Amino acid sequence: METLQHIINSINDVLWTYILIAMLIGCAIYFTWRTRGVQFRNLREMVRLLTESAPKSADGKRQVSSFQAFAVSIASRVGTGNLAGVATAIAVGGAGAVFWMWVIALLGSVNAFVESTLAQLYKRKDKDSFIGGPAYYMQYGLGKRWMGILFAVLIAITFGFAFNSVQSNTICAAWEHAFGVDHTWMGIGLTAVTLVIIFGGIHRIATVSSWLVPIMAVGYIILALGVVIYNITEIPAVLAHIFRSAFGWEQAIGGGMGAAVMQGIKRGLFSNEAGMGSAPNVAATATVSHPVKQGFIQALGVFTDTLVICTCTAFIILVSDPSTDASLNGIQLTQAAFTEQVGSLGSVFVAIAILLFAFSSIIGNYYYGESNIRFISRRPIYLWIYRVLVGAMVMCGAMMSLDLAWSFADVTMGLMTICNLIAIVLLSRQVLWLLHDYTAKKRKGISSPTFRKEEMPEEMRHEVECWE
Repeated sequence: METLQHIINSINDVLWTYILIAMLIGCAIYFTWRTRGVQFRNLREMVRLLTESAPKSADGKRQVSSFQAFAVSIASRVGTGNLAGVATAIAVGGAGAVFWMWVIALLGSVNAFVESTLAQLYKRKDKDSFIGGPAYYMQYGLGKRWMGILFAVLIAITFGFAFNSVQSNTICAAWEHAFGVDHTWMGIGLTAVTLVIIFGGIHRIATVSSWLVPIMAVGYIILALGVVIYNITEIPAVLAHIFRSAFGWEQAIGGGMGAAVMQGIKRGLFSNEAGMGSAPNVAATATVSHPVKQGFIQALGVFTDTLVICTCTAFIILVSDPSTDASLNGIQLTQAAFTEQVGSLGSVFVAIAILLFAFSSIIGNYYYGESNIRFISRRPIYLWIYRVLVGAMVMCGAMMSLDLAWSFADVTMGLMTICNLIAIVLLSRQVLWLLHDYTAKKRKGISSPTFRKEEMPEEMRHEVECWE
């Protein structure tokens, strides 16, 4: 097991140090420039679109609304990364890692806009809703099915297996710390409930997420903001600490600045998934009148995840400063911070919160894998096998070490991100045209712009199916 851990860590060092960070930041800067900062100048429109209901279909079938698609993607984004991932970033990279999480969210949200707009453009009609994502725009937009299959395999492994292992591992660690529940029994319970929900399909996932995510997010934010307000006089010192750690000479000389950048971007990407190619899979299921609308919705999801929820967790940890105990990491560090602030119930609250956050991520993660298994093959047997394997990996995650779970997730996450970023750069011309079309219609006074593929230049609308 130690040899496997060493091999995975070596792959991670090369993958993240020399390739991924440059690609993520490079794409974010390029798209921010080409779209004239779309993620900043359209915030009001992003929030407005959340309230739009899905148009009724002609045959009366249920449609997935923008809000439900937003909720499912947030279900995957808001999870272990917000509580345990932030703590891990601070423990390894110092307070400066928080600054780099902000940077990757502010810039990287444009990557989420581009990939989700493409997912809408190239989505396909399915039995109950739409289906799409990077695998689909790689096949139909780029004409490269082999690339789509490669991505589909990577995301099925990353989300169904690697990320769900991290989620279940963290839940079990938190509940063992708070209640003394054995990992085995907790894993069995998580696996059973996961299988019941995922065998119900996307509409059951959307229904569960649409009420579970707002409850858990609002509850966590209220408590976190309460702690921050109670310690309001400490906030200037915390902010100064974050910026000193991000840019200080002492950190630069000692190598701490590099660790802060690396951990901030790694854990930021794990949390908000901007550019990874995951959220487009559920963005494609939404019924909207223009592809850009879902791009806006998913960009807003990045802000919600990192700038609000992750920041609340970071402030509580830094205000409490439980890091004097070097043995604390991940969810235990977050539990220690809450215990410091609200007493012995703090650890209990975090255990319950991580159960809600991480379990909603498990069901959201599963859907990403499901849609891509169906891209590879429509034979029902493969989907049933995948569902069983997802349940098995939830159980395995409960039993494996935290370091192995995170390292495995970093490798698979990195590989799928590289694949997706290449595709969205090659297809960026379509997104820029769609954004110009949406903006022009808004300027003409159209409150809810619509799109038909006949409006696009002929060379761009090749293989576009659902926008007659």
